[in-house]
Amino acid sequence: MVSPETSRPLRAADPRELGGYTLLGRLGEGGMGSVYLARSASGLTVALKVIRAELAGDPEFRQRFRSEVERAKQVPPFCTAEVLDADPDHDSPYLVVEYVDGPSLSTVVEQRGALSPANLHGLAIGVATALTAIHGAGVIHRDLKPSNVLLAPGTPKVIDFGIARAVEGQDGNTRTDQLIGSVAYMAPERLDAKARKTLTPAADVFAWGAVVAYAGTGRVTFAADSMPAVAVRILTERPDLDGLSGPLRELVEASLAKDPADRPTARDLLDRLLTSGPNRALSAGEVPRQTEALAAAGSRFAVVDTPTPVPPPRRGRWTAAVLGLATSTVVLGGLVVALLTGALELPAGFAGPAPSATATPSPSPSPSPSPSPSPSPSPSLSPSASPSPSVSPAAKPFLVDSLGKPDWWPERTDDENGATCVYEDSVYVATTLKPWSYRCGGPEDVLTDFRAEVDVTLLDPGACAMVWFRIRSTTGYALRACENSAYLVRYGVPKSADVTILRTLRYLTPVTVGKRFRVAVSGSGPKIRLFAGGKQIGQYDQADFPEGKVVLGVEAYGGTGTAPWRVSFANVRLWSVSA
Repeated sequence: MVSPETSRPLRAADPRELGGYTLLGRLGEGGMGSVYLARSASGLTVALKVIRAELAGDPEFRQRFRSEVERAKQVPPFCTAEVLDADPDHDSPYLVVEYVDGPSLSTVVEQRGALSPANLHGLAIGVATALTAIHGAGVIHRDLKPSNVLLAPGTPKVIDFGIARAVEGQDGNTRTDQLIGSVAYMAPERLDAKARKTLTPAADVFAWGAVVAYAGTGRVTFAADSMPAVAVRILTERPDLDGLSGPLRELVEASLAKDPADRPTARDLLDRLLTSGPNRALSAGEVPRQTEALAAAGSRFAVVDTPTPVPPPRRGRWTAAVLGLATSTVVLGGLVVALLTGALELPAGFAGPAPSATATPSPSPSPSPSPSPSPSPSPSLSPSASPSPSVSPAAKPFLVDSLGKPDWWPERTDDENGATCVYEDSVYVATTLKPWSYRCGGPEDVLTDFRAEVDVTLLDPGACAMVWFRIRSTTGYALRACENSAYLVRYGVPKSADVTILRTLRYLTPVTVGKRFRVAVSGSGPKIRLFAGGKQIGQYDQADFPEGKVVLGVEAYGGTGTAPWRVSFANVRLWSVSA
């Protein structure tokens, strides 16, 4: 709720204490009132905003303020300045939020100029993630601008959200002098008195585009000599985006559409940003939309989906804490930023000869069209008939799971696009309704030299079983097992969003829809071995990534079949040579 620039001394008329908080200095003023640096009775440094007297005297405002505070408290604190306390009924209503110790985006751009393409892409992801969380709590920010994006060490935050709606008024009570916010970042509908009655989250998406454009060009997108002239440009002219390029420019242009119905949602922004890098856009089918969110830098940026429930602790060094949400790490002004996004845990791999299994696949699907893009495969690798993995695992696997009921692999039913990972007929069924990947989580164990194997059934044409391995953050590998071919896929080289098919593999035993087969992967140093039906089908001896996790999932790949695309898993085993 505050820009953390150096506080200034209190004025003579400023209070010294309010609601049990000791005021230490002035941080600034905003549309709602004055912001102070303060200390709680327990010694916590906070930011305290005191509401303007003319607003405090309006009973209707106090009621709106009370409801907005309660709504704002539901926004995940990792992407915003957390609401800690508020008293709408105090003589001087006040709001207490986390004090964020870091410069604002506006300060950084003013002092250092526009962000580099990589840092800009990371910032765009972070702000889109924060908006997704804010909108998910039923809040519209209404005042997103560069000074409300704070770059705290390890944890950039979007501040001053939600409460602005209590100030602007509703149901015909909005007056011209109540328009709260910075005109240069206001959507066209905010500049229309009638449209302001029914503002939607699309107004925040417009502001996102203006903020990202400012960060990428170093100038205000709709700049003019006066505020009325700025408003006219917003209503009638195209944005000045010279300096932006590639997929990010296209996304910014879409977000700055005059008609709110033409803009993507915050979640759409996030999904598209995660499938593109600063210089290259990838199809949604190439990069899994659902990824884990463990902050590589030790602090979190923003979270979108509800985290996966954490299973009970396990004995030994493998604790089955299933983490739901994805990570992308960028360097922003020298600060390492862990960007938490969308959904499930990142994967690791399989290998080796296959024990037999006999479970029955779940029922066949009902179709509805949705083709998948198809990346160009690299030349195929001649398979070997040897069934033996290169890793010599311990006599017993450290993890054995029949996948007949929730245990190490969680159920997931919270995806807004209908993807699920559930237990049906004593098998683990992963489903996607869109032509992209969906990850089902898995154990937290980070494996180096390892072996993993699992029974797979492709339940629908076009569905591929995915076993990700040696994945940390956005880098790692996956075995994509489809009906006619299998693929060894690498993530995160050279850019974090890049996906490369390293090998196209043919099966020695035919794989068909509805027929169970066993896949396996082993890793020993830089050497990866891949197996299907108990036979080695490929190898790769130049692995860059030495360790990571194992996660199962599904992908609609190759442009065949219709939704839903489903696969089932059973009888998974994991070994760790270094255990």
